[in-house]
Amino acid sequence: MVITIKRGTKKQNIQQLLDHLNKQKRRSKGIDAQKYCGVLKLNIDPLVLQKTLRNEWE
Repeated sequence: MVITIKRGTKKQNIQQLLDHLNKQKRRSKGIDAQKYCGVLKLNIDPLVLQKTLRNEWE
């Protein structure tokens, strides 16, 4: 997105344009990983699971 700021534009108007730009950037980021935090329930220790998954390739 391109914003053209002309000479004589007030500081308040520039700030509004920047705020609008930041809001649009936040919308287009993709998925919200925080939404999935704590969803997976495990019966074993996560470190043990990680080590077994890594050792599968051997």
